[in-house]
Amino acid sequence: MRKVFSFMKPYRLAAFVALLLMLIELGVELVQPFLISRIIDDGIMEGDLSVVLQWGGVMVGLSLVAFTAGIINSFYAAHVSQSTGHDIRKAIYTKVQSFSFSTFSLFPTSSLVTRMTNDITQLQNVIFMCLRIMLRAPLLVLGSITMIFIVNAQLGIIFAITVPILLIFLIGVMKKAGSLFKIVQERLDKVNNVMYESLAGIRVIKAFLRRTHEINRFIHASDELRAKVIKALRLTEIAMPVILLLINGSVLFVLWYGTIEVNAGGATVGEVVAIVNYAARMTGALSIFTMIIMMFSRARASASRVAEVLESEKNEVETGKDEPTEIGRGEIEFQQVSFRYPESRDSVLENLSFVIKGGEKAAILGATGSGKTSLFQLIPRLYEPEQGSVLIDGKDIRQMDSSLLRNNIGYVPQEALLFTGTIKENIAWGKENASLEEIKEAARKAQIHETILSLPHQYDTILGQKGVNLSGGQKQRLSIARALIRKPRILLLDDSTSALDVKTEMKLLQELDDLSCTVLMITQKISTTMEADTILLLDEGQLTAKGTHEELMSMSSLYYRINKSQAGKEA
Repeated sequence: MRKVFSFMKPYRLAAFVALLLMLIELGVELVQPFLISRIIDDGIMEGDLSVVLQWGGVMVGLSLVAFTAGIINSFYAAHVSQSTGHDIRKAIYTKVQSFSFSTFSLFPTSSLVTRMTNDITQLQNVIFMCLRIMLRAPLLVLGSITMIFIVNAQLGIIFAITVPILLIFLIGVMKKAGSLFKIVQERLDKVNNVMYESLAGIRVIKAFLRRTHEINRFIHASDELRAKVIKALRLTEIAMPVILLLINGSVLFVLWYGTIEVNAGGATVGEVVAIVNYAARMTGALSIFTMIIMMFSRARASASRVAEVLESEKNEVETGKDEPTEIGRGEIEFQQVSFRYPESRDSVLENLSFVIKGGEKAAILGATGSGKTSLFQLIPRLYEPEQGSVLIDGKDIRQMDSSLLRNNIGYVPQEALLFTGTIKENIAWGKENASLEEIKEAARKAQIHETILSLPHQYDTILGQKGVNLSGGQKQRLSIARALIRKPRILLLDDSTSALDVKTEMKLLQELDDLSCTVLMITQKISTTMEADTILLLDEGQLTAKGTHEELMSMSSLYYRINKSQAGKEA
């Protein structure tokens, strides 16, 4: 909680004002029963109407002060809670953006979404309630006991015994509820994960007629969530009956003993009425503890989950210490590179060594799981090699400025990812402040310009989520255009022409020939490798062959078999 509440520091003044106004409300509420006792004893019992009017007027004035303080308090409490939640959400999102892939994989996407939405909402609610009600409730209990002793110490002893017992009980309930609500948030993560997967794969679900299976999976996750919520709420709801039992028992004792004291002259009617009034206020305040326990327990669980993200090590690659230098030829060299993913025992790449000269077009071929994409991810330092070095223009990329390195690389991932917005905005996403002419030039090179012109709104056409209103080939070409607009020195194409027909792909490869950059293409097509200057053949993370198409046909039996297999299919 300390980590989370540190975000309240910029709003300390507003929080102080809210607390001050809350204390004014509290003071008025505590003094009112005392004034009622004066009205009864000095006014009604003595038959003096002036005393009733005098103290009644004071009570009305104080009520107006408390009303005004309450309204302003609500405004400041809302300001502090919403602003703090905004800052926490911004900090988490910024932190997640700084994660390396290895750190990011520790948190499921659905869990991060829950933490940035539901968990932060819980924290916002508890901050608001702290400034509005939560602190007021315990202070009202303590203040009521103090006033009871001021009014009549003998009658106050019973509450001095009862209230500490209740507080110990409530603290125990809160600790137990905190652990239960942490499990509740984890179950909510699971529900969100099922929802996320089902919505993302809705086409596959319909195509495979798996709707019933997915509904059952969601119901199972939802049932687990419901069971844990019921268990947590059942515990917190126990508090209210216990509070009512002890406080009402104390009130009955006060009424019984107070009657005896009034008859004996040891207490007045006004004092008994005032003490019963304070007891009623304590009952209300302690009953709020049920809600406070639930909210605070959930907030503690949420705070620990939020802090877990904020305190995670970034593990992002550090910027090199050397002075930033521009990438020149774009020559890429791997020196005895080995790599394995975090939490994995098996190496994905082993002792990989090769050189791709600047300006060359290299094709990387291999079976699924041979390490092609992993090789790509090492070049922009999305991951770090376990052993060995990756060099660009003869310089270890770990000594290069990481921002400059990535700014000179155009990366087209295997799955074309587009954002909700216009086609123009999606292409320009690769280069900030790109002109319309630059956007069109990139689209022409990516062989998508003519397709865009055929759309109703051309470059202003709105794309649905993930480009749902485009075909696979169109999405791939838009992704390529987004990379080309950067005019990169190194272009990485991760099997990003798989959905293109042969004619379109050949035109695209011809455009790439005119670019003054090093091109690496992951592909499964022999027709594509034939257009490359050099081919890297990977098998189970090892480089088995390197050369041109003609050289590999004569020296690599694996490449020869792949070629014969594809030639047979084409025939």
